[in-house]
Amino acid sequence: MLTALTRTLSANALPRRLHSFLRKTDGNVSIEFAFYAPLLLGVFVSIYTFFDAFRRDSVNLKAAYTISDLISRETTAINDDYISSMYEMAKLLIREDSQLGLRVSVIYWDQGDSKYYVDWSEVRGTATSPWNDGTVNNVASKLPTMPNQERVILVETFNEMEPAFNIGLPTLNLDNFVFASPRFAPLVAFEGSATGSGTHNDNPEGSQT
Repeated sequence: MLTALTRTLSANALPRRLHSFLRKTDGNVSIEFAFYAPLLLGVFVSIYTFFDAFRRDSVNLKAAYTISDLISRETTAINDDYISSMYEMAKLLIREDSQLGLRVSVIYWDQGDSKYYVDWSEVRGTATSPWNDGTVNNVASKLPTMPNQERVILVETFNEMEPAFNIGLPTLNLDNFVFASPRFAPLVAFEGSATGSGTHNDNPEGSQT
């Protein structure tokens, strides 16, 4: 019976001691900091890494839009030096050590064939290859719906980003795909290109309407 009574008292004392422990407000700052510092540091590092990823993606996208806007305002044929200068400008806008790829193309829609065709396409940096009539239709779902023989300027940037801190994120491919219509001319031509004569006809003879 004494043993049972002792067990009862011990069982009742445990909640009281636990309650008393939870109500205590004294402690050691150094010990508490040692507990919470790794957690807080991990949160700050994760926030910074995600913020930096979104920032760099935004900068890459703005660079692509800037290039497409500049080219859309041209009224005369552009050349290799022009595209190279756009590439150098994009690197200055991004201001990162990572390698940049740039592909600039002018494409048009042929209603009779129900296909996109390429007037010209140029690449710089790490971009793999220019578009041609056979490959551009692989991205037809990304291209806008256009009238017959309408042209658009397609600008693509390719940039790899290594996360600022190792928090489990892989290498990010910051690829952008933007397009703009020529503003002051029916076509932005390229010097030496077989196509790009500057003609523009939304309903040529013999095409479907």
